[in-house]
Amino acid sequence: MNHPVDPLAGSDPTLARRIHALCEEGRDFNHDFDTRVRQDQWHPFVAADYDGVRDALIALRAPGRRFLEWGSANGVITIMADLLGFEAFGIEIDPALVRSAAALAKRTGSSARFVEGSFLPMGWEWAPEDGDRRTGTIDDGPSGYLLLGRALEDFDVVYGYPWPGEEPMMLDLMRTHGSPDAVLLLYDTERGVITYRDGVEVEPE
Repeated sequence: MNHPVDPLAGSDPTLARRIHALCEEGRDFNHDFDTRVRQDQWHPFVAADYDGVRDALIALRAPGRRFLEWGSANGVITIMADLLGFEAFGIEIDPALVRSAAALAKRTGSSARFVEGSFLPMGWEWAPEDGDRRTGTIDDGPSGYLLLGRALEDFDVVYGYPWPGEEPMMLDLMRTHGSPDAVLLLYDTERGVITYRDGVEVEPE
């Protein structure tokens, strides 16, 4: 079996080991989550390919960059961003997952911050051309941005894992409330991490 090459292994082996341990703990959590929760009820949380997201974040590292994860679930990707040098935040609607993410951050020595709420900005309304305003698995609720004390436009890199059909909503969120210079990373089960800037797909940096 071929394993993906870790781009940090040669340049920063200590960081590579920390991120590897984080991802392994995340995979253990996902297995346990399937056993405890998903076998009895449907839940929108699905883990992405941690290696693919890691590589995308490494390419975007720069001093002072601020990262936000939409639907941060067990916290692995937000914590990964923090370990890579981003000022990292996660918004998650499920309070149990917020608690799990905060506990994981503490165990891994991460300063990533997690809040419970919706990542839909106040005042935003989904108004597609076909008139179908359904938002799929994306829940409305109290604004996570209020708890963070930051607006969506304050973030340099935003990451989300849309279910099929939710990509246009996430792109619209960034176009209407994000910074035009920000990068939006969306995970796709077939193509991996796709990079957008100002609503347009671009080559990764």
